[in-house]
Amino acid sequence: MIKNRKVIVTGAASGIGKEIVKRCLHEGASVIACDINEHSLYDLKRLIDNRNDLHTYQLDVSNYEEVTRFFVYIKTEHPDVNGLVNNAGIYLAKNILNYQVNEIDKVLNINIKGFIYFSQMFGQVLLQDQRKGVIINMSSVSGMEGSSDAIYGLSKAAILGLTKSCAMNFSPYIRVNAVAPTMVNTPMMGTIPDWRKNEYLSQQLIDTPVLPEDVADTVVFVLSDKAKHYTGAAFDINNGGYLR
Repeated sequence: MIKNRKVIVTGAASGIGKEIVKRCLHEGASVIACDINEHSLYDLKRLIDNRNDLHTYQLDVSNYEEVTRFFVYIKTEHPDVNGLVNNAGIYLAKNILNYQVNEIDKVLNINIKGFIYFSQMFGQVLLQDQRKGVIINMSSVSGMEGSSDAIYGLSKAAILGLTKSCAMNFSPYIRVNAVAPTMVNTPMMGTIPDWRKNEYLSQQLIDTPVLPEDVADTVVFVLSDKAKHYTGAAFDINNGGYLR
């Protein structure tokens, strides 16, 4: 389905990112998996049995110099890259009244600037040769409907705007779309207050939980040529929540 893709995935060593890596490999793509946690990347490589089509790279997506060095590596070692999944993100589960300045900066640097840096440099690599490619930005239902954590919510709303603008900036060569899941059973979900979980779930029309592999299925579809007419779109995987 995506055998012609060589895909960069950020936040690749756990949760949704890990499932995206596994599903992309299963569908025939090559993957460059990026994460800040080097030990988790090692575990990922070991889990997938050291396949030749999986490459790992440790970096902090919010560090511009590190991202710049990464794209030097991409140009040298993987010049045929044609897919990017901006997935790395953090959620502190805090009320805006309780945020410290350094915490605000950390969330915005990772959840927004990281996406900007990767999108900019990926775009430069492909557009200089007028090559076709795909970017997928992981947003959230929090970016579409609001969040009890206002800083996280605004970061995911910003990603929807970034997606639409990059779709215009990078056309006609790079398709840019967002995937916006509801709550998904990952370690991050454990930090969401119970009252907020119940509120989200009460709005859903389908009672089957959204799993990381379900999100990965959508990512694979959007990466593939079956989604060739989608750009600037948001795929909100939320079991029909917020229709009423």
